Amino acid sequence: MGVFDSFRRKSEPQADYPAHRGYYAMHEGLDYDDWDSRLDRLDSALAAEEKKRLRFWQRDYWRGRRKRWWVGRILAGIIALFIVLVAWLAITAPLSKSLEPIAAPQITLLAADGTPIARNGAITDEPVVVSDLPPHVIEAFLATEDRRFYSHWGVDPRGIARAAWTGTGGGSTITQQLAKFTFLTPERTLTRKAREALIAFWLESWLTKDEILSRYLSNAYFGDNVYGLRAASLHYFYRKPENLKPNQAAMLAGLLQAPSAYAPTKHYDRAERRMRIVVQSMVAAGYITEAEARAMRPPALDVRTRNDLPTGTYFADWALPEARELTEQGYARQTLTTTLDSRLQNIARQVTQRAPLGDAQVALVAMRRNGEVVAMIGGKDYAKSPFNRATQAKRQPGSTIKTFVYLAALRNGWSPTDTIANTEITEGSYRPRNSDGRYSETITLRDALARSSNVATLRLFNEVGSEKVIETARDFGIRASFVAGDPSIALGSTSMSLIDLTAAYAGIAANAFPAEPHAFVREELGWWNRLWDGPDSLSGQTHNEIESMLRAAINEGTGRAAMLRGPNYGKTGTSQDNRDALFVGYAGDLVVGVWIGNDDNSPLQGGISGGGLPARIWRDFMNQAMNVRAAPVQPAPREQEDPGTPIEPQDVPDLEDIPLGDGNSRLRIREGEAVFSTEIDGIPVDITFGEEGVAIDEAAIEEARRRADERRFEAIRNRRDERLRELERDAEN
Repeated sequence: MGVFDSFRRKSEPQADYPAHRGYYAMHEGLDYDDWDSRLDRLDSALAAEEKKRLRFWQRDYWRGRRKRWWVGRILAGIIALFIVLVAWLAITAPLSKSLEPIAAPQITLLAADGTPIARNGAITDEPVVVSDLPPHVIEAFLATEDRRFYSHWGVDPRGIARAAWTGTGGGSTITQQLAKFTFLTPERTLTRKAREALIAFWLESWLTKDEILSRYLSNAYFGDNVYGLRAASLHYFYRKPENLKPNQAAMLAGLLQAPSAYAPTKHYDRAERRMRIVVQSMVAAGYITEAEARAMRPPALDVRTRNDLPTGTYFADWALPEARELTEQGYARQTLTTTLDSRLQNIARQVTQRAPLGDAQVALVAMRRNGEVVAMIGGKDYAKSPFNRATQAKRQPGSTIKTFVYLAALRNGWSPTDTIANTEITEGSYRPRNSDGRYSETITLRDALARSSNVATLRLFNEVGSEKVIETARDFGIRASFVAGDPSIALGSTSMSLIDLTAAYAGIAANAFPAEPHAFVREELGWWNRLWDGPDSLSGQTHNEIESMLRAAINEGTGRAAMLRGPNYGKTGTSQDNRDALFVGYAGDLVVGVWIGNDDNSPLQGGISGGGLPARIWRDFMNQAMNVRAAPVQPAPREQEDPGTPIEPQDVPDLEDIPLGDGNSRLRIREGEAVFSTEIDGIPVDITFGEEGVAIDEAAIEEARRRADERRFEAIRNRRDERLRELERDAEN
């Protein structure tokens, strides 16, 4: 009935029903089964509606489930868990990984001329095949490591119980050990043991017993940096594992418990005692008789491989990751030829060792214009400190970064002859000053870079924009963390590595950037690859302009101590408070960067700057590397007849830049004046001869005198301190 039926008036009278007489109708018109079915459906609907209101964490949600429902859900869960477990093992424990060496195979690095320079990595060799080994070799390992290997399923409950009861042995099977050193870390936790057992079952399911044993013997550690039975057999006995004698096999099997402690090359007595235990285990396992055990004598060693090469050098440590990428994965040892030049490396070592560094550290990187590193010094002593200051240290480059400020300006339409204000900066929060205290109304870009003017560089940086300067530095491969808008970028406040900075200058030298530093010869790109994905380059005009400015920085500016007899280009750099001193430049096919500083970033003693000691180290290296000798002594002048023809000019640039003596001095003619440039005690000094007479840079002379006095007083103090130490030692004795 509808909702409004109760308000509707009845139009017809209804018939009266007779009164109940105390009995029920029993005729066939009423279907009780259908009625019961309807009631059951109603109850089920009500129960279902009630369950919808329950949550899975409530107990009533799970009550009343049928057994079939539970069995189905449990089986589905087990299947899902199995699928997840198989997928996880396939990813974290692929079977192919057990075929790979657990330690990186040995790599020998050679210099470009074939001279060995370093050997790094484990001694490995090809895997063994169990079916090719004599029975006594296999039995020696089974007797001491896993007697029930061929009868268990990866985990041996008896072995675990025996280890727990006797307190000896770890209870791990050979399969578990293979799982541990192939897929897991050596940590001792229940989680790791559970994963170890799980992977052991996985290995047993997919590999045969002989395959598992072969992989185990091919990867186990035998001491002396030797991995695998074949490598160990050749290392200790110079014999293939297929030809091992019983006593040799027993000694090798004994090494697995503690390889370093039992290595027979260092602890033969321990290895012999351990071998006796292995032999008795073979008797207990029924592999040999007591008589055979008594007749077995300790084997004699036959070690023919000696490693007299260092495991690392500054260059080798840097080159090794690249070497690993070049080698094929496997057990074989590799020998790779690097770009290192033995002669240049020796020169680099000599010039840095004889430099008066005091307590400071030094780094030097030399590379070809294409990025091939030919020499590397990462510190004064690798044995004392293997930290590579040429590649790992991030230090401020000082004014060497200014080159890329001026290069960004040239790329955006500026010219070396354009001028910019060189007056003191009196506004703003950042007010750097010129290190020499000299200012002028204007200065050309060429002179600003040569004299390393801070105020002119900062103004140029603001004119060009930080984005374009950072973009230029990035184009040339500098990966430092520049902060856009930070004006201190222009003066070298952003830390970077020496090798990145040197490579950026290599990009300028080759006019092909970025130049990526590398330790191995790379194939030259074909014309199509060069066209499609080759390096970028500057326009010919821009490249000539930046080179003329870098040459002026040496010949006329702060880098005069680095002058060579031929064309050379470079820039000095000194960070705040003389914490870092650098010189980076190039000549011929060599691009070289030199850094001096203290590891604790403290100021350098004696006021070392980029135009001083680093520039002289650079010059000394270049002179020897390029076989430049001092000019020969000229004979006394003699009279000659007039040739009557024009005389060929000297082989110097424009007759305005004449090298004198050993290349440390120059004579330049400019604007009617002769300027004699030399250095006194490492301080560049200019003596000008002109119409007004002789003019000498008194400030530079005074600076040289001050440094000489400091060194003299320092020498006196050192002698005094040494004498006091000698007196103290005499008193103690």
